[in-house]
Amino acid sequence: MYQNKVCNLTKFFYFVLKSSSIITIMAQQIAHISIVVKDYDEAILFYTQILGFDLVEDTLLSPSKRWVLVAPQGSQCQLLLAKAVGEEQESRIGNQTGGRVFLFLHTDDFWRDYHHLKANKVRFVREASEEIYGTVAVFEDLYGNKWDLIERK
Repeated sequence: MYQNKVCNLTKFFYFVLKSSSIITIMAQQIAHISIVVKDYDEAILFYTQILGFDLVEDTLLSPSKRWVLVAPQGSQCQLLLAKAVGEEQESRIGNQTGGRVFLFLHTDDFWRDYHHLKANKVRFVREASEEIYGTVAVFEDLYGNKWDLIERK
């Protein structure tokens, strides 16, 4: 029977030593998720002022394209706000997942955030409920993409 040893050799790679063979396992994480938007500035306003996200970066790449990242405070995963170009991309605004919930926003205080969103006229399409995994409600962003607001148990 082999005994596995895990060695942290670099910041991004881990090697599992098993007998005389080396198996490489890459440490990975999702950095950005694109969300197609109609307008950069109205999307930034919604995500920062209504959802309370941080504006991580807003860099002009060309006269019509920006690199805009927003994220909840402390989150490693960030949303890339990508302005739609052309009819095909414009048709995806607000429905990137065919009507299913697109993103899951975890919170440490469901009722605080729920009441904040309601006070800011965010539309909830499924009201709050207690589930085996926590308290959850489904809301729509400014374009109609569905989000779960969740406080895990």
